[in-house]
Amino acid sequence: MTLEILSRSRSFGGTQFVYRHASTATGTPMRFSAFVPPEAERAKVPVVWFLSGLTCTEENFTVKAGAQRVAAELGLLVIAPDTSPRGEGVPGDPEGSYDFGLGAGFYLDATVAPYAQHYRMRTYIETELPAIVGDSLPADLARQGIMGHSMGGHGAITIALRNPGRFASVSAFAPISAPMRCPWGLKALSGYLGPDRTAWRAYDSCALIEDGARLSRLFVDQGTADGFLEQQLHPDYLEAACKSAGIPLTLRRQEGFDHSYFFIATFIADHLRYHATALGLPSTA
Repeated sequence: MTLEILSRSRSFGGTQFVYRHASTATGTPMRFSAFVPPEAERAKVPVVWFLSGLTCTEENFTVKAGAQRVAAELGLLVIAPDTSPRGEGVPGDPEGSYDFGLGAGFYLDATVAPYAQHYRMRTYIETELPAIVGDSLPADLARQGIMGHSMGGHGAITIALRNPGRFASVSAFAPISAPMRCPWGLKALSGYLGPDRTAWRAYDSCALIEDGARLSRLFVDQGTADGFLEQQLHPDYLEAACKSAGIPLTLRRQEGFDHSYFFIATFIADHLRYHATALGLPSTA
């Protein structure tokens, strides 16, 4: 696999890359960013994946979250993929809305035409991209954590639930906790997967937990002033599902914070240190 370097910037002793490559999963070029910490010059390092939300590319987290300083101190390789396939022939939402199609891949494999050909983000994130990262970067894939924001929080939790034992740590900022019970999720699941609701359950954190999937623990931050909290995010559903299943959940309700990257940037260090501890690294530099 050939990785094209689109940008390379020194940052806190490490290097922030943006790459592009041809994806067999999506049939399109795909981009992702990778922060490689200084420790990686001496040995392979643990990997933390960050999955972004609706309308985002790999750039949002890379530029706005301020993760590089702490990732460099902790020795974490941080990967941020794009959120959907893009390019000529990739269909978007025919109505032009932001919550379906381009920038809204929902981290699933679509089965409904015309989306099934390219919208295969589950395969891309779970299978193809880890193989590329393992082959091309100084990544220790025996030590992985995953986190995300909003739609990406949904992606992080569901991917971890479907792949038991792969991730030592899972966290999320304002995740879409129950897609089968919110407008964003209903639109995505029906549009990509069709009307069979049994097929939707593989992409709903609460449904996966109800069906027996488990995590060793979960860490979530949610802003109390988030404009999407009541209609779209439903952390109470996730809290109830984890309680019923005996999954240790730390759910911090952060007073006055919204859905923006100001929220993420405020607490990103806490999340990276959480992952570092689980991955066997010192949580402080």
